[in-house]
Amino acid sequence: MKLTPEQEAIIKSVGNIKINAVAGSGKTTTIIEYAKAQPKSANILYLAFNRSVKMEAEKRFFNQGLTNVKVETAHSLAFKNVVYHSRYKVRSQGYKTHEIAALLGLQTSGEKHAEYIVANHINKFLTYFCNSDKLKVQELNYLDVITDEKARIFVSNFYDYIQGQTRLLLSKMDKAEIEIIHDFYLKKFQLSQPVLPYNFILFDEGQDASAAMLDIFLKQPAVKVIVGDTHQQIYGWRYAINSLEKADFQNYQLSTSFRFGQAIADLGVQTLQLKNLLLDHKPVIITGAGVNQGLNTKAVLARTNLGLLLKAIEYVQEKKDLKQIYFEGNINSYTYADEGASLYDVLHLFNGNRQQVKDNLIKAMKDMKELEDYIEKTEDVQLGMMVEIVKEYGNRIPGIIKSIKDRHVANDEKEKASIIFSTVHRSKGMEYDAVQLVNDFITEERIEKAKADNDTPINIAKLNEEINLLYVAITRTKNLLHIPEQLLPKEFKPSPHIKIIKEVKKEDKYAYEPWDHSAYGKYNGDNIKKKREVKQKSFAENQVIKKPAQANKPWNDDEDAALTLMYCEKKNIKQIADHFNRTIWAIRARIKKLELHELYD
Repeated sequence: MKLTPEQEAIIKSVGNIKINAVAGSGKTTTIIEYAKAQPKSANILYLAFNRSVKMEAEKRFFNQGLTNVKVETAHSLAFKNVVYHSRYKVRSQGYKTHEIAALLGLQTSGEKHAEYIVANHINKFLTYFCNSDKLKVQELNYLDVITDEKARIFVSNFYDYIQGQTRLLLSKMDKAEIEIIHDFYLKKFQLSQPVLPYNFILFDEGQDASAAMLDIFLKQPAVKVIVGDTHQQIYGWRYAINSLEKADFQNYQLSTSFRFGQAIADLGVQTLQLKNLLLDHKPVIITGAGVNQGLNTKAVLARTNLGLLLKAIEYVQEKKDLKQIYFEGNINSYTYADEGASLYDVLHLFNGNRQQVKDNLIKAMKDMKELEDYIEKTEDVQLGMMVEIVKEYGNRIPGIIKSIKDRHVANDEKEKASIIFSTVHRSKGMEYDAVQLVNDFITEERIEKAKADNDTPINIAKLNEEINLLYVAITRTKNLLHIPEQLLPKEFKPSPHIKIIKEVKKEDKYAYEPWDHSAYGKYNGDNIKKKREVKQKSFAENQVIKKPAQANKPWNDDEDAALTLMYCEKKNIKQIADHFNRTIWAIRARIKKLELHELYD
């Protein structure tokens, strides 16, 4: 394998170094060659960003005969040192808001559902502390990470209580009175000031490390190598910091991308130049050396879950010949919020069927207005997006989701999918032959609008991360990029590898203000276009049945959608049979045919 001069320089380096590597520049290959160049007797630790990267790296190091390299994630390392052979039990999914409220016996007054809002902020404050390098909760100001004005007012009013209860929750975990979360044992590992038994530590994806992870890394006596891309930092919502900038090491570059050609490289550079609208931005050089001409793997990438679901709905409704699709992370992860509330829970609340709601938090809401008030005071982005989907599609949702699931292939059959759907966060580290971007990313126009708004302070860090997200999305392609015209920089250079999607510009009810985004986009009820009139009625309200009951009459798509909705609403078999004027046996057979038990129970 022929190495570039940049790679050669890294392999021959000595002492602590940091490597700024552009997308597709072969950083893992470079790290493997660096490890090969070290003495065989050296103990080397490779820190991967997540489990999937860890598994892939283990294979690659093993195939190169590098048995002296140990591959870990920060969490797996912490688990072995803190949890293994201890009294701690780990809660894999974290705590839900209503569970924290019950665990701590939260009692508040003066605001509707204040105990749930407080619990939500306790959960976030705990995560903020566990990912920081601070020794005590009191050393942090939680208000520093709250952007929404209503949320800030609420937190200010309850700050001492939120902080005190956060400390109490941490204490309960520390004493093993309750199950601990993954962030907790990583924090405990960092506070123990461990000294790791390695001569070299290679830290991958450094731009998305938490302050806690960086603190562990920097305090090691080993030779340290940190690698990443400052322009691929997209986990600020998880309190990640750009560790590459904070590591005071000798700097090296990997500026040649083997993933794509020069046209995509140039567009990536032009996209990053949007940062000049905010502050002076150091120019980036990317050489595109990719020669891929295939179009085998095709992906649709979105900034938000909402944007992705809407595009998927558009695809399955308009492209009837689209037989097999795949969602990175599986489709179910897009219909459930992190805390467990489902799209169907929000739909039931929207329809006034609170008795059908399974999630305790949603069930506590009297109506949609109360839920939207909760969302504004907690900045719960995912719930906000679910509300928007429900308002847009209402009782068509079960049928639409079923149509998507009918086309969804299993995880081990991903290669059979005609199109892969993913958000940028889930596609991190992935690459596809052809990529289409959804029009829910930052634009030059929105940045300029933010600068012109004298009433709202600009959050430069968040705006920079939004630009990073667009850059990451663009650089997932190996060959062909389909991009909405609005996302292109003004100085864009046309290319056969870049196809422009021309769209009629219109009011976009999903155009969240990008400088106020968190993990998957910013929800703010005031941003939603209030002129939209939602008129949702079930099929049951619009049909009159007069003919005798039938069993063998063919079913159509509308009837299948109506049946799915009534099934989700837990209507009994006789009610459904009366509605469709069919026999009970015909209804049961159709439920079995549509696999509604498997999909919705």
